[in-house]
Amino acid sequence: MGSNPTPSAIFTREADENGGQRTDSAQTPVESGEQAVRFPKTIRHRKAECKIYGKAKHYAFYRVAWQAGGQRRMKNFRTYSEAKSYADALVKELAKGSQTTALTAGQAADAMTALELLRGFYRDTGRNVSLKRAVADYVEAARLLSGHALAEAVEGYMANIVSVKRKDLAPAVEEFIQADEPRTKASNGQRAQLSSEYTRIRALRLRRFAKALPGHAVCDLSKQHLDAFIQAMADASPKARNHHRAGIKQFIQWSVRNDYLAPSNRLLEADSMRMEHANNGDIGIYTPKEFRALLETAEGPLIPLLAIGGLCGLRTAEILRLEWEDVWRIEGHIEISQTKSKTRSRRLVTICPALAEWLRPYRQCSGKLWQLSENCFHARCAELCKAAGVKRKDNGLRHSFCSFHFVLYANENLTAAQAGNSPAMVHQHYKGLATKAEGEAWFNVQPHRAANIVPLTAKTAANP
Repeated sequence: MGSNPTPSAIFTREADENGGQRTDSAQTPVESGEQAVRFPKTIRHRKAECKIYGKAKHYAFYRVAWQAGGQRRMKNFRTYSEAKSYADALVKELAKGSQTTALTAGQAADAMTALELLRGFYRDTGRNVSLKRAVADYVEAARLLSGHALAEAVEGYMANIVSVKRKDLAPAVEEFIQADEPRTKASNGQRAQLSSEYTRIRALRLRRFAKALPGHAVCDLSKQHLDAFIQAMADASPKARNHHRAGIKQFIQWSVRNDYLAPSNRLLEADSMRMEHANNGDIGIYTPKEFRALLETAEGPLIPLLAIGGLCGLRTAEILRLEWEDVWRIEGHIEISQTKSKTRSRRLVTICPALAEWLRPYRQCSGKLWQLSENCFHARCAELCKAAGVKRKDNGLRHSFCSFHFVLYANENLTAAQAGNSPAMVHQHYKGLATKAEGEAWFNVQPHRAANIVPLTAKTAANP
């Protein structure tokens, strides 16, 4: 059977039932020995078989028929010898379990073309991809794209993913921290863009985040990583978790700007990144008696700072930024300029008669009210509370001012304007914490040397 066609020949010569070469039967002479063949003739090899059908009156071709891939296949030949040679080679292929016999001529041509393309890809890139793998990847991509063109997806990938630079998480966090360092420095007498204390605490949180994910690059971060980190903080308060979320959000946005993350990363859509409603607990306020004890126990520059905190409601950071010129510049008011206000919005706070008495000895002072650090201020306040026998309340002076001012005037807009926050915040947090009598007593805490104590009224509060 040396003249049998090879399997590759089967690929290139195969045709379906209606294919093949057809010529006028009158011009095809009868082959010698054909008369002894009984059609259909079965050709077998082991368990494989096919049949050869002879010419018919109105069909001048020999036909080889076989089963492959669950379908009946057929090929036409002009002569019996060609049909017999093909059939002998075919049954051997079928016996070996070859699937090539299931291909039509068009499919075989496509397969050869695809293989040639893959060989070219290997020559150009050195990557060897099988035809099966190439087709499987394409089918999976087409399924995921839901009708969108593959080229469209590739263009989106090239625009958003390929440009991302790989950067390990821990070094990226340090780079982010250093990038914001210049914004904590004041220049030309202006207030710094960021609080150095705020950036210090944020850095601690982000380093904790990086430490929880060792060996990860920024571009490898997933929603699952963020979920696992926040879930590990189950023992922390909702407020603490919210602070970590805020820092991580800023870091992710910075990473996108620096091409460490794709703009389409969607990390902030993780369930764990949704802010929680933090239960802030009870607002702690001092009594008028405790306020007097603190003022009379305090010494030096702590006295005016405590008086301003309790009788003007300024935030600690705003008080520590104040200069004496801000106290005396506008008669009867302390000016909180844009550079000193937390909200960067200027406001005037009324100096009530009691505060005027506490400030009187400092009329000739200049420069900053507090020359030392914020940490030193808090340490001195802690020592003062201990010495005065007063339990320290977190942000107690501001909370006290807002509570007593609101109960005295029953006007959240007026209190909010003085304190520099929103009416809704005043109404939500400071309503019903004190009585009117306590409010009057609070704003009449004056030095004992004062001869006259002027009761605080709406009129004197607006224009002392």
